[in-house]
Amino acid sequence: MEILKVSSRSNPNSVAGAMAGVIRQSGAVEVQVVGAGALNQAVKAIAIARGYVAPSNIDLICVPTFADIEIDGESRTALRLAVEDRAHRPAANPAAEAATADGASGTPKPHQVIHA
Repeated sequence: MEILKVSSRSNPNSVAGAMAGVIRQSGAVEVQVVGAGALNQAVKAIAIARGYVAPSNIDLICVPTFADIEIDGESRTALRLAVEDRAHRPAANPAAEAATADGASGTPKPHQVIHA
């Protein structure tokens, strides 16, 4: 999967265009960020890219994970955002997804507020 690296100085419109192009070509793209500013630009770009690909019936989702990377000989923790079409995402466990859809799991619903 192609990795796009986004910084705090990246232009969200440009990143969105690159994302849309890669997603149309290969179905998914991975975005790598380090730091809050870079994450902010990447999330804006994902929102913009959703609009770019929506007319093609592509519904983008984002799956975040952590990654240990090395920058200038220093170990850092990055966030990797897998961006892909919801329709083409393989179901890991159809029974678990059905339970979640029925509200049988302990996962909060999108409208619930969790106080920690």
